[in-house]
Amino acid sequence: MEIRVWAPNAATLTLAIAGARLTMERRDGGWWSIDTPLAVPGADYAFIIDGAEPPLPDPRSAFQPYGVHGPSRIVDHSAFRWTDAGWNAPPLESAIIYELHIGTFTPAGTFAAAIERLDHLAALGVTHVELMPVAEFSGDRGWGYDGVDLFAPHHAYGGPDGLKTLIDACHARGLAVLIDVVYNHLGPSGNYLPRFGPYLTRRYATPWGDAINFDGRGSDEVRRFFCDNAIAWLRDYHADGLRIDAVHAILDASAIHFLEQLASEVDALENRVGRALTLIAESDLNDPRIVRPAEIGGYGIDAQWSDDFHHALHAVLTGERAGYYEDFGTLADLAKALRSAWVYDGRYSRHRGRLHGRPPSGLNGAKFLGYLQTHDQVGNRARGDRASHLMSLGRAKIGAALALTAPFIPMLFMGEEWAASSPFQYFAGHPEPELARAVSEGRRREFAAFGWKPEEVPDPEAEATFIRSKLDWSELDREPHRGMLEWYRALIKLRAATPELRNGRLDRVDVSFDEAARWLVVTRDPIAIACNLAPAMQSIPLPFPGRILLASEAGLTTNGALIALPPESVVIIGRV
Repeated sequence: MEIRVWAPNAATLTLAIAGARLTMERRDGGWWSIDTPLAVPGADYAFIIDGAEPPLPDPRSAFQPYGVHGPSRIVDHSAFRWTDAGWNAPPLESAIIYELHIGTFTPAGTFAAAIERLDHLAALGVTHVELMPVAEFSGDRGWGYDGVDLFAPHHAYGGPDGLKTLIDACHARGLAVLIDVVYNHLGPSGNYLPRFGPYLTRRYATPWGDAINFDGRGSDEVRRFFCDNAIAWLRDYHADGLRIDAVHAILDASAIHFLEQLASEVDALENRVGRALTLIAESDLNDPRIVRPAEIGGYGIDAQWSDDFHHALHAVLTGERAGYYEDFGTLADLAKALRSAWVYDGRYSRHRGRLHGRPPSGLNGAKFLGYLQTHDQVGNRARGDRASHLMSLGRAKIGAALALTAPFIPMLFMGEEWAASSPFQYFAGHPEPELARAVSEGRRREFAAFGWKPEEVPDPEAEATFIRSKLDWSELDREPHRGMLEWYRALIKLRAATPELRNGRLDRVDVSFDEAARWLVVTRDPIAIACNLAPAMQSIPLPFPGRILLASEAGLTTNGALIALPPESVVIIGRV
């Protein structure tokens, strides 16, 4: 079997395998290779650059059984026996996405353990499971956004076969799988890629350090590395799509942006494998070019997160105004987000001190994800508070109703559907003491901008912080968790049964509200969602007489085109 590696920085390269040291030959373009009978599936190997010990793992390692500093292991992807022949993901336009973190989704925190909870997701009405990053990162616990071996499923979760078994089990239950990938930076521990070649550049900076070299000298092979990584998750692991982290930090001045190249190559793979493949971007730019087709100057990504919708909804429900929430807080902001996905579409942002965004003119709502909670918006709080920790259950039900009837693709964060009591805090497990201390101190400094005191920030490196963030599945049969779960199931069932809630037609969304009285009504004919955010009962005008389809409070009746709503409640009306 031949082993190849791109290492233009090396003067000599040696393969360490099965106790042998074998000299590799330099090929064109900075590639090195060797053909040896020692390279068989299951064999561990590593590279010695210019005679420097210890040996380094393969940048394209398929498995790191001993962690980021250990040798790589050869994996034969063809050996796995898939059972998902004929599988095709449900259309993204009708999706209900469920974001989860493997390590805290279950007590065991493994791919295998997650399979035991898939029936819950199927019964909930979820169509797509989005896994937070699973690529190898330092230590046994972490969010995964500091990965360094991007082709290798994390060893503590169950490695390559564990991930394949999970995805195969998802497909057996009708669940598509999206994998969160990080192409804007690499983690600080175990990042050996710069030893091999010009993967990083100092011409740009990201909040996490040096940027990926997408447009400088040697960048052709760097782009190839990341495109091949995306293809590997989709082809070798049968994933149905990728969520691309923080694309605003993918800094590329090329004529063909990396995202456009990636979208083009995924489209080509989709045609080859004959099943739908999806790319979803996280972006802070409010730039519609990300999801516009390449033919009209866009990047061709299928959809992107809409933090403006989240921020507008969260600020109204909680009253928070710290940090970036200072740009939100009115019902007018929420109404604008419901009608057009973004509040900041060329409007002045106080938080940024400048104009921000561009109008998403002509785009369908299915180009955007809408959500009440995400790992970021929960985990990037000092104590990892969920929405149900920050507001009354009545307001949490309003938030769920607005997110699940909005013209966007709804996304839930694990445990949201039953108002889980466990927080989701930032955690890591770096074995290097100095790095662990730097992470702990940096986290405390970061939260100063939001007014949190250092002593309020749990130590991310403490194992207790990780354990505290695990879901407690025993809650599902207890109130108020059982009632919240019934509410989410009913909302998802209503969305699935109502084509008008899934068509993404922003031009058919009407929102009326009274800022002083604190009520808001969203109309997506033939459905109206009426919300009372006030602390007292009040009568709210409806756009049409109708019958009650769902209500967060029992015993409600309509009076023509009026309805009396209890405080902090929501009702969904269907046109008669």
